[in-house]
Amino acid sequence: MTIYLIPFISAFIGWFTNWIAIKMLFHPKEEKNILGIKIQGIFPKRQQQFAEKLGLLVSKELISFSDIANKINNPETIAKAMPFIEEHIDQFIKVKLKEEIPLLSMFINDNTMGSIKKGMVSEIESLFPTLITKMTSGLQQDLDIEKIVVGKGKVVSSDKLEEILNAIMSKEFRFVEIIGAFLGFIIGLIQVLLTCLLYTSPSPRDRQKSRMPSSA
Repeated sequence: MTIYLIPFISAFIGWFTNWIAIKMLFHPKEEKNILGIKIQGIFPKRQQQFAEKLGLLVSKELISFSDIANKINNPETIAKAMPFIEEHIDQFIKVKLKEEIPLLSMFINDNTMGSIKKGMVSEIESLFPTLITKMTSGLQQDLDIEKIVVGKGKVVSSDKLEEILNAIMSKEFRFVEIIGAFLGFIIGLIQVLLTCLLYTSPSPRDRQKSRMPSSA
């Protein structure tokens, strides 16, 4: 009956080896010397290289200052911002300008103020795209996205990285463990079938004896 335990033993070995492989992505955190072999988790060991690659990817592929400028300069975005700008200009002309220059209210009526407001709004609306382009261009020169991401990636703790990846890929990790057990079971089952065939099939000597005529 022991032979029939082989598929279950193989399933356990398949699950256990995959479980160990997943754990070794993060553990041990610090380098260990075991029987002269240096062992450390893949992510802790390669954290610096991982941070550098991530910083390069983010700065070159994911964040583009030109895309940001184009999005802000989009007519729909400007149209959404204009009511707030008009409200601020209106408040400035009607309240703050009169407070700063009291005599101005004696020479400027509501129609004149409306014309001033309209001109200021039109000027700001035409200036807005140029202003945003210059701001993003200056920001791109002053802000090194790659350096920031690399710096953050290098100092993030291995525990935090493990927590993030487990939260994202816990189902995938579990699937890897299960598939290891399944494949181990199949391999063990094949071993049992081959063993049974070898033991139950007659040997060449037995087949030769069976062909010999029996003596009288």
